[in-house]
Amino acid sequence: MSDDPGAPLLGNSGADKNERQRPDSQRSTHSAGSDRSKRSVRSSAHSEESTPLLSRNVNHGNYGDAPDQQTATSSLRSLQEGGSKKEKNPKRWPTIIALTVLTLVVLAILGLGFAAPEVAEQYAKEAMVFEPAALSIDSFTASGVRARVQGDFTMDASKVPKKPVRDLGRFGTWVARAVESKPTRVEVYLPEYGNILLGTAEIPSIVVDIRNGHTTHLDFVSDLTAGDLAGVRRVANDWLEGRLSQLAVRANANVPIKSGIFGFGTQRLSESVVFKANEIPVIPQYKIGRLQFSEAVLNGDKGMLANVSLAVRNEFPVEFEVPRLSFDILVPGCLTNDNFLVLAEATTAEVPIKPKTNVDVKVSGFARQLPKTLITACPDTQTSPIDRLLRSYIEGKETLVYVRGSSTPSPGTPEWVTDFIRDVVVPVPFPGHEFKDLIRNFTLANVHFGLPDPFADQKSPKSKPRISATVKALIGLPEEIRFPIDVARVRADSDVFFEGKKLGDLDLSKWQHANSTRTVLPDDDEGEGLLVQSIVKDAPLEITDDDVFADVVQALLFGDKPVILGVKANVDVETETVLGKFVVRSIPAQGKVFVKPISGGNVTTFSPQVGGLEILDTTKTSLTIGAKVNLTNPTEYAATVPYIDINISVNDTILGHATAQDVSIVPGPNHNLAVVANWDPHGQSGKKGAHIGSELLSQYISGYNTTLTLRTHAHSIPSQPRLGRTLSIFNITIPTPKLTPPPNPNRPIRPDPPEEPGSSAPHFIDDAVFHLITSTAVLTLLSPLPHTSLYITSVAATAYYNSTPVGGIEYDVPFEVPPGVSETPRLPVDWDLGSVGYDAVRKALNGELKVEAEAKVGVKVGRWRERVWYVGKGIGARVKL
Repeated sequence: MSDDPGAPLLGNSGADKNERQRPDSQRSTHSAGSDRSKRSVRSSAHSEESTPLLSRNVNHGNYGDAPDQQTATSSLRSLQEGGSKKEKNPKRWPTIIALTVLTLVVLAILGLGFAAPEVAEQYAKEAMVFEPAALSIDSFTASGVRARVQGDFTMDASKVPKKPVRDLGRFGTWVARAVESKPTRVEVYLPEYGNILLGTAEIPSIVVDIRNGHTTHLDFVSDLTAGDLAGVRRVANDWLEGRLSQLAVRANANVPIKSGIFGFGTQRLSESVVFKANEIPVIPQYKIGRLQFSEAVLNGDKGMLANVSLAVRNEFPVEFEVPRLSFDILVPGCLTNDNFLVLAEATTAEVPIKPKTNVDVKVSGFARQLPKTLITACPDTQTSPIDRLLRSYIEGKETLVYVRGSSTPSPGTPEWVTDFIRDVVVPVPFPGHEFKDLIRNFTLANVHFGLPDPFADQKSPKSKPRISATVKALIGLPEEIRFPIDVARVRADSDVFFEGKKLGDLDLSKWQHANSTRTVLPDDDEGEGLLVQSIVKDAPLEITDDDVFADVVQALLFGDKPVILGVKANVDVETETVLGKFVVRSIPAQGKVFVKPISGGNVTTFSPQVGGLEILDTTKTSLTIGAKVNLTNPTEYAATVPYIDINISVNDTILGHATAQDVSIVPGPNHNLAVVANWDPHGQSGKKGAHIGSELLSQYISGYNTTLTLRTHAHSIPSQPRLGRTLSIFNITIPTPKLTPPPNPNRPIRPDPPEEPGSSAPHFIDDAVFHLITSTAVLTLLSPLPHTSLYITSVAATAYYNSTPVGGIEYDVPFEVPPGVSETPRLPVDWDLGSVGYDAVRKALNGELKVEAEAKVGVKVGRWRERVWYVGKGIGARVKL
């Protein structure tokens, strides 16, 4: 026995016992001698042993008085500490059984042969060294395994620090020379688990040389039989779930012993070991070398086949062959991790394991159609168990799946193995695969823009700008996927960017029908892809940054290069495979949308033409006019306008506003677009507006080149005041639309006059007839209003020929100008008799000449009145008596 009762059983031994370090595990030995030696051994049989049983390092020196400075048996320490370091060996209970038998055999021989059994026991424990070389499983049997144990046994007296114990032990072992244990049955129990039987081992006869410095090579085969499998499963599950803080193991054996011709009867031996948590081996790390999915048929069932190749490093000096095994692959259900759902069935091929080498494990998994419990959303969530699994995998995160032994035995696998693993659930980390470029291209084609519905609730999607388009996505299929896959529906939440800044959110959250086609990726990529197309209708666009939106509008209206909008989205894809129909959620996607500018920034290419004027309402200062507009859309984009109101201004002075409602604009020519305009310069801008409005009308009817400026305002789109204000920073100036008067049916169409200032007038005065005798003139007027009569309340005009006066008209009796072609009453003419112009009129009697006119005219429509001036050129005038 050790002099220090607190010394560690497996601690370091050196020259100074006070410097010994306490190890992590403890071992105690209980030995009951034969009838002949019971008395000599009994005093030590029930004592607490704390002296090291095996030395840490092998020293093959013979006699020596100085104690060795090395620690006790590094080989056993390696076994105890598991695989945490590369040079460490595992602790396997067949090896421990061999150590136990050898220790107690030598102890018994020494204890029976000498008068000081305590000294003999101390010498045996401190001097004995066993270096395990290999542990292999020779074969699996119906009830256990046949294990082969190899190692070297040595008695090293230099490991014994006390000289009297060392000398007595060397002498006794020199006398005995060798000992032999007869075939023995060892039973191994787990005291902390109700003393369940872990297993039994049949140890053959063993002969060892116990002289100091002599080495005996041991190589024997032991039949190991499994014990209480249900109890062992409890231990395995505690270990897998991290609840195993330590594990106590006790081995019992009745060992017949002899030395030479002397027999010492049967010894009752007992050995206990406590393994700490850091001494228990962990699940080894592994790498997935190959992963492939393909469609297959197994036993008449169609499903998905997964072939996986795993590489595992065996750091231990053990060799055996794992038989073919079957497993269930499980994933957590909705409730807790204990609520597992079967995802697939898996089998492994036979796996040969060699010491200190890499092990290649081939696994085949087969999944049939996924059960509803796996693809149905969990309560109070929108995700299903398969959603969580796929999302974690796609995001590149490590995912836990669970492996449970199948209850169906594999061919050639002992039944006890199947019974053991069928209730053992092992969590297996499955590395994710980050699909950064899964969707290679994401574009929008056949884009149709829709303005917000002005009467929709602000929380409604209809209150936002809307986009309809054909969404095209090219999905690069991972090389692991080798099975048919179709996309039935898609949806997404998309962010839209311009020049790196977020413009807004494009809501594609509604499921849209889709179709998919297998295709080859472009030349710069490898492998196959899936082209998915879906038609999206009225997807709301939520503008989140007004400044960015203003930049986009400016680039579209005034730029000459395509506007590039970036799109980043998380896409949900409803797939159809042999496993059934299920959704793959949150696939990251990004792409670019190229929007062409509006005809290089030249908005005049819209070429608006106004016709079909109709006076809808009048006040003293305003006209409400309905009109039909023809224009050409030079872009390839269509638009729907539920409602929009735009201010009409000249020189930053608002003169009125125009409203369009339920208008659809398509690429190319657009005809008869209904527009309602309210002309009210005085009401919008006071006297200044009234003056500018009068000047604009005068210039317009006189044929001058005039323009109108269109600008949105806060109420342009009632449901989106912020959008209207943002757009108001842009002024769109267009030429004033031309009014085309009706043709005069009483005479043929005349060719247009040559281009000169004023020649582009709308020709409201078709011609004039001068009567010389009565000094009157009759004008033929062409009214631009097809449905409403207007009235001329006063005329103050002067006619010219080659810039010389002909005569003047002063008339203040109102007369009607009905729709179409009409003639004025005979208007009195005050001839300028001495002028060259009058002389030219006389000479044109019964003929025709071209005259100019300048006039100030009072106009009245309904209650609206206005006074304008007019300058006309090239008016055809006939002269009669």
